[in-house]
Amino acid sequence: MAYFERTGEQTFKATDHVSGAWDIATQHIAPALGLMVHAVETDRDERRSDGLVIGRLSYDILGLLPVDEVELRVEVVRPGRTIELVEAVLAHAGRDGVRLRAWLMQPGDTAALAGSAFPAITPPEEMAVWDPTTVWQGGFIASAEVRREQVEAGRASFWVRSGLPLVGSEEVSRLATFAGLFDIANGMTVRVSPQEVAFPNVDLTAHLFRQPAGEWLGFDTTVSFGPDGHGLTSSVLHDEHGPFGTLAQTLTVRPL
Repeated sequence: MAYFERTGEQTFKATDHVSGAWDIATQHIAPALGLMVHAVETDRDERRSDGLVIGRLSYDILGLLPVDEVELRVEVVRPGRTIELVEAVLAHAGRDGVRLRAWLMQPGDTAALAGSAFPAITPPEEMAVWDPTTVWQGGFIASAEVRREQVEAGRASFWVRSGLPLVGSEEVSRLATFAGLFDIANGMTVRVSPQEVAFPNVDLTAHLFRQPAGEWLGFDTTVSFGPDGHGLTSSVLHDEHGPFGTLAQTLTVRPL
């Protein structure tokens, strides 16, 4: 079984593997974010064949989505020959739940200049297995295989993979697959137990300086809470070749 099954040209049915960590009746938003990348890439491939790649993904989470059928619509906001801005909106029963704006950019050969000062993290085969269901409920968290190297509360590096396809019977890119795991970052090294404090994120933005590859998605993550009810989960993204981008999530911090 997959996270989503296609039910129409623009509609998808969420399966029980999408059920959320805060509330199992609503979706964990992570798989939906990957589904939206898949929709953007599918739309791109239907419109053009010149190989634009995604350089930024910026999501605003507008509300909760039930574990039910959702509808996706995609629009080119700023067309261009080498750069374009595309918007995707995920809705349920006519109500928008997530809005994505993605920059698509023409690739070029800069191999001679490639490099990053972001430090490497321990490879997945050298990290200890960690069970996230000891902290979180829901089908999505149960579907994730995690290896973690904890430094302190709110600070860790970890690797994540899932054996479930994003969309049943459809070929999905490595980026879309990884994007369907991005939102797990906020829960893998909590500062405070979610039984004591709620800290859902209202957005997620990923900046990418190369396209990812491989089986494992790595995070080098720091969670910060401010004094006025706001927080930030900040990560450097890795694959098994090294860092490939950054991720940020704005939190609303609510003691229970």
